[in-house]
Amino acid sequence: MHARLRGLAYTARMASLLRLLRPLRSTRPQPASQRDCIHLIFEDGQTIEVQRVRDPRARRIKLAVDERGVRLTLPLCTRLSDGDGFLQQHRDWLQQQLHVQALAHGAALQRGVTSTLPLRGAELPLQWQLGRATRLELDAAGTLQCRAPAHAGDAALQRALRDFYEAQGRADLGRWLPRYLPGLPRQPRRIVFKRPSTLWGSLAPDATVSLDLALLLARPAAFEYVVVHELCHLLHANHSPQFWQAVGARFPQWRDERAYLRSEGRALKGRLRQLLAG
Repeated sequence: MHARLRGLAYTARMASLLRLLRPLRSTRPQPASQRDCIHLIFEDGQTIEVQRVRDPRARRIKLAVDERGVRLTLPLCTRLSDGDGFLQQHRDWLQQQLHVQALAHGAALQRGVTSTLPLRGAELPLQWQLGRATRLELDAAGTLQCRAPAHAGDAALQRALRDFYEAQGRADLGRWLPRYLPGLPRQPRRIVFKRPSTLWGSLAPDATVSLDLALLLARPAAFEYVVVHELCHLLHANHSPQFWQAVGARFPQWRDERAYLRSEGRALKGRLRQLLAG
């Protein structure tokens, strides 16, 4: 009996030791993802760029298409030739998906071709006219008017669109800020519009608030929520319960708008990127 108990105790000690050793083995650094770009030519002559990624976490070859482009993911042990074969095998599916993406997100702003533009969660009609200066305006009927000289190039049109969105954003801020600035320890030093890849807003140490220009494509309540979110960071420079209490006191429906941005955000950012051609 004593020998059996000693044997059980020894087994338990060994099992405990093995459990301690397991994390040591699992902390070895994992191989990093390897990325490069390849090109695929369709039968109609169209050439696309494909981002090829060797991912240590991948278990199978995967082809994905979204507003950021085409991505071919390979496990580390997969030969490049197998990935190329998979890409060729799915070229018809890929071309169809790219067509669907183009319809969903639109294309770059083009004179006489682009007929609508997104603004505040809606798609507004766009009319093109000749003018002395390149300018985009919203008339009282809710129609966008783009006036430009005949010689105005794509860069000038895109700059006019960006200026228009920023002017509309500052008009929204002019309506909202008087409601939210009282009670803050200080005012924002300035507010700027940028095009970040992931964030919707940020607060710099000097109290400069940065907002994503793509918020002008979202529904107004989502834009307003981001503004309140960043202003509340002047109270709490974190995402503590006190911070969210401050947000909720000023904007009770913040959860709905956060969910909306999580659901629609990539499409909104992608649409703006398409319109401004990058």
